[in-house]
Amino acid sequence: MGMVSEFKDFAMRGNVVDLAVGVVIGAAFGKIVSTLVDKVIMPPLGLLIGGVDFSKLEWLLKPASVGADGAEIAKVSIEYGLFINSIVQFTIVAFAIFMVVKAINRLRAPAPAPEPAGPSDEVKLLTEIRDALKSR
Repeated sequence: MGMVSEFKDFAMRGNVVDLAVGVVIGAAFGKIVSTLVDKVIMPPLGLLIGGVDFSKLEWLLKPASVGADGAEIAKVSIEYGLFINSIVQFTIVAFAIFMVVKAINRLRAPAPAPEPAGPSDEVKLLTEIRDALKSR
């Protein structure tokens, strides 16, 4: 039972629970961003540059064919349109995370220390010593 209770203590720590919540929210946010990019941003962008569907852009290296035994051999291509979509998705997610971190940092920033009304006691003492040494 020692291992079970130790695991329970580990799993119920605040950090682990926070991490689990973050992963779930991150996965949902990733899906939202994917849909935003694939269905909202890229279609009008493709239309503006000549009716291009970015998800279909590819460099065909070898077309699909039928082998000697009658089996279909799949095409070989580099699907750079999907890569462009992924870059746009990453940029949106990175910007959103940047804005969240910036807001958190603004909330965590310590209030500036108030300026002292006059010189500190140490500065006053050093000034008196300096003036005493000068008068000698």
